[in-house]
Amino acid sequence: MKLTWHSYRLTLREPLRISRSTMHARDAVQVDLSHDGVTGYGEVVTSVYYGLDLDAIEQLLTGLQPRLSGYDTPEALLTDLPELAGQLPAGVLAAVDAAAHDLIGRRDRAPAHQLLGLPAPSATPTAYTIGLTAPAHAADTARALARRGFQVIKVKAGDDADLARVAAVRQAAPQARLLLDPNGAWTPEQTVRLLEQLSRHGVDAVEQPIAPGTPQRLAWISARTEIPVIADEDAATVAHVHALAGAAAGVNIKLAKCGGIGAATRIIDTAHEHDMDVMLGCLVASSLGIAPAVHLAGRARWVDLDGHLLLRDDPWTGVGGHDGILRLSGEPGLGVRPAR
Repeated sequence: MKLTWHSYRLTLREPLRISRSTMHARDAVQVDLSHDGVTGYGEVVTSVYYGLDLDAIEQLLTGLQPRLSGYDTPEALLTDLPELAGQLPAGVLAAVDAAAHDLIGRRDRAPAHQLLGLPAPSATPTAYTIGLTAPAHAADTARALARRGFQVIKVKAGDDADLARVAAVRQAAPQARLLLDPNGAWTPEQTVRLLEQLSRHGVDAVEQPIAPGTPQRLAWISARTEIPVIADEDAATVAHVHALAGAAAGVNIKLAKCGGIGAATRIIDTAHEHDMDVMLGCLVASSLGIAPAVHLAGRARWVDLDGHLLLRDDPWTGVGGHDGILRLSGEPGLGVRPAR
């Protein structure tokens, strides 16, 4: 099995500001996995938060090359991938996992969800993220999104304009489901106070309102608000989900955070065993990076797979979403192809 890769730049349509950073662009690495004349593709993106830069990714892939050359089938590779979880960052693992699933699907002429024994996801509404912008700009964005067909809008939080921003978005998009994401910027007490004031705007859920590391504080918050609390940074593994049972209403699963389709499937199963809801999230990435999670969308209550929609120029296509609805192409594997 042959592993190759190349990098490219992903530039956002406009800067995305959240409580801990502002992003204008990020680098991505396309991972190509070839066997018997068939190639599958995956993508890993750089992330300051997860400690992944371009040099680190390429060094890790260089180290993987000789190891992967010893596999006779992509199925054997997928079986062994969990053993690499402690040796590779989750984002790199997820890219190799995606490429292996794509390779199998292209070889067998079957979409990835079929290989997983899942029904084809129907047209799936996805959230679109509005960053920490002025309330007036947030309202203009929300109004435009509603006109395009978006039914779910995520509003970033974590500054002095939180209340005004959410109110402005709600007024501009009265029918939309609203998600909030402070990226851990609030204190527990602040969370309860703000959610009480924001509840009149019909907020669907709030993600990781406080800094990760104290799941018992999420339980304290959950007991004091009717708005579902979703753990994000606190939920990266099956063990984390077990620990969060009773503390949060759900978990946000990002393949780049947990290690790919296989790991995400195990986390979803665990969450559902604990009667916890699932949100599928993402990092800013191309359609290639978003596609693996779309195949799991039928198992989630909330879908926030808009990373490709935030880009000025997406080098891949095949998952839709520009009208607020994700639609798989039906093509084999991940179902994506180069945009040109």
